[in-house]
Amino acid sequence: MHTSIRAIARLGCVLGAAAVLSACRGPQSTFDPAGTESVEVLRLFWWMLGGAVLIWLFVMGVSVYATKAHPKAHSERTGTRLIVWGGVAFPVVVLTALLVFGLQMMPGFRAPADGPRIAVSGERFWWRVHYEAPDTPGVAKALSGEGVPSANELWIPVGRRSEILLSSPDVIHSFWVPNIAGKVDTIPGRVTRLVLEPTRTGTFHGICAEFCGDAHAQMRFVVKVVSEAEFAARVEAERAPASLVDHPGRLAFEANGCGACHQVRGTASAGLVGPDLTHLGSRETLGAGILPVTADNIQRFIALTEHEKPGVQMPSFATLPQDQTRAMAEWLEALK
Repeated sequence: MHTSIRAIARLGCVLGAAAVLSACRGPQSTFDPAGTESVEVLRLFWWMLGGAVLIWLFVMGVSVYATKAHPKAHSERTGTRLIVWGGVAFPVVVLTALLVFGLQMMPGFRAPADGPRIAVSGERFWWRVHYEAPDTPGVAKALSGEGVPSANELWIPVGRRSEILLSSPDVIHSFWVPNIAGKVDTIPGRVTRLVLEPTRTGTFHGICAEFCGDAHAQMRFVVKVVSEAEFAARVEAERAPASLVDHPGRLAFEANGCGACHQVRGTASAGLVGPDLTHLGSRETLGAGILPVTADNIQRFIALTEHEKPGVQMPSFATLPQDQTRAMAEWLEALK
């Protein structure tokens, strides 16, 4: 019986350790840093963990000394010393050292950006993106939508400090790319600032880290870290109008009123309520990270929107003929 219990305990420890270690790497792990800020945050975490363990060991040592090693009655003077030095002075010294260690990181996090400026608006339940256009620079222009529009996917150059200007028209969201930097809230009526300085190329996943409604858990985005040349080419490609205009899907898209909410530059569709779809086919995901971009998934999302993403403001178009939704899906998937 005891052998079985010990075996189960050992198995539990192994599985627990495996679960912890499996979370230490990946495109959305704080233990796999890919940015200067995330490296510093991880370093702070390990120091704080070490400080916490040190305090715990010291306090437990005092407790064991007072109750097990010398269980006899102690004098009031001895008890006071144990409490003051073990329970107050030592933790205060360790915590103060950790506080100073953490605060000295702040100036580096707030250093000026030398890379592109990108406006990101958190909206229920997706991310509006505007790159600062080369010929229309400026914070106000980026925030007002005069830049290069995109959605749910962010491209930034490696080795540069990209300034992300965060805002929201509805509720508080929280922009977080765990591999690259810490989280910052998007607050209605205010513009908050986050600097992303990636140290290596790759694809990383971001999330909304502040509960914002029904589809909060499905409010994701992708961050692509590329070379400066690839970044410039991507922004220029995003700036271009739709690559395919003459298609039955465009006619169905406009005839069913989709252009009232979505913009497809180069066509009559100029809505600004929902995500810009001018280059939807070139993105990795659909619906703010919930599905890969394929014609089948686009058609399903159009017909069963509220089923795929409960709480989203876009209504389902299940009553439309399948040939129309299929044509729209094929057209949108071809917009690259």
